[in-house]
Amino acid sequence: MRTRWMVPALAIALAATLPSGVANAASPTAKPGSQAAPAKPWHPGKVRCEFIPTPENPAAKPVRPPRPWAKKRGTVEVTLKTNFGDIKIRMDRRATPCTVHNFVSLARQRFYNRTQCWRLTNSARLGVLQCGDIYRAEEGGPGYKFDDELTGKETYPRGTVAMGNWGPDTNSSQFFMVHSHANIPPAYTVFGRVTKGLHVLDRIVAGGIIPGPTNPQDGQPKHPVKIHKVLVRH
Repeated sequence: MRTRWMVPALAIALAATLPSGVANAASPTAKPGSQAAPAKPWHPGKVRCEFIPTPENPAAKPVRPPRPWAKKRGTVEVTLKTNFGDIKIRMDRRATPCTVHNFVSLARQRFYNRTQCWRLTNSARLGVLQCGDIYRAEEGGPGYKFDDELTGKETYPRGTVAMGNWGPDTNSSQFFMVHSHANIPPAYTVFGRVTKGLHVLDRIVAGGIIPGPTNPQDGQPKHPVKIHKVLVRH
């Protein structure tokens, strides 16, 4: 989630359609030995996601891209165990199946374990804690990207969990949690809500910010915020 908040986000990487009457058996009118085209793969209750390698930004940790099929039903309960306390998040597969699928995949591969949240903002326009980068703010992802999942009506009140990005369809591992509000355009995929632990975010904010080069209210948390591990429960 760079400071370039005004970049619009566009596409959704979902493509899973039921084959329309295509059979594997030969058609009655086909020539001897010929067969109809095989049906396209289809998984009931799932959508197809595309995770595109980014060789210019290789993986910061050994990690595999998620499988291409994501569940589109149900919720996922996630707990971020941090040095400030636990933050619990509920993620909705129906609204953002590929994004939730990606987060669960990274969590299961322990990508977020023993990482640091490098960015904290607390201004009249933007109040978020940004996590998911391995090396430092904006640096260190999983070596791939995937498309946005947006309706164009997204808002970002307190407790929102959304993906950071570098422009349209550049999601990877970076995400942010809104501790107050975020007056930003609907360009960031909302895939969860904090259900318990907002007081943890408040404690982090109260600890202060190391002023950044361009904004004293945008920089590293004064007291380092560390994610020890991420627990996932379906």
